[in-house]
Amino acid sequence: MPSFLKRWMGEDEQVAVKPFVPAGERIYCIGDIHGRLDLLQRLHQLILEDATDHSGEKTLVYLGDYIDRGGQSKEVIDLLLDTPLVGFKQVYLRGNHEQTLLDFLQHPWAVATWLTYGGRATLNSYGVATSLEPSRPQLDDMRDELEYRLPQSHLEFYQHLWLMHLAGGYCFVHAGIRPGVSLQEQRNEDLLWIREDFTESNATHEHIVVHGHTITPEVEWRPNRIGIDTGAFSTGVLTCLVLEGAEQRVLQTGGKG
Repeated sequence: MPSFLKRWMGEDEQVAVKPFVPAGERIYCIGDIHGRLDLLQRLHQLILEDATDHSGEKTLVYLGDYIDRGGQSKEVIDLLLDTPLVGFKQVYLRGNHEQTLLDFLQHPWAVATWLTYGGRATLNSYGVATSLEPSRPQLDDMRDELEYRLPQSHLEFYQHLWLMHLAGGYCFVHAGIRPGVSLQEQRNEDLLWIREDFTESNATHEHIVVHGHTITPEVEWRPNRIGIDTGAFSTGVLTCLVLEGAEQRVLQTGGKG
């Protein structure tokens, strides 16, 4: 039994879902990036260096929230589209921030609060001017300007992001899952937005859930989930979980400095 399970559970308790990855595969899973191109570039380099000793299948899972807060949201998407890591199967998941961008394109006044929790930085990165307290007509103008300036490849990227990825004993989602509900019946809203109902639950899930969305100072190891959103935008620590067989380990950028 991995040591983190022994710390969190009693030695005599059993784990319903054992951590495992299909034979020959190594999974790298990156948490919330939030417009920090510099950290993503650094972490990509760490992943490339780490993967040199693995000749089998390599999968790179991104947990969403590529945009907002940081100043280089557009550039993060450019990097993912133009220079993906060679030799890796890429799995891009959708975060609540990408969903809100899509919602803004449809009904900007309905999600105007997006500007206050990161959307303004994303709009600026695409060259869209914003105001502190926009009127409804101004919101419509911002939406129209974003629609004009957003590359078609970026729009298609946002539209076709996955909500969930399964591999071995793991389920990868952005925010988490609703405890007690089968994976097939999960609501999109929960996969993108859920917090305490998921993070505070000790329920055994069908898979060990790997997620971001909820910021913690360090990786959160639990028998039923692993949280890897270490607040990269403000902390400078972007986390990558590495999974192979039953092994679990972490690669991280170095923090502020």
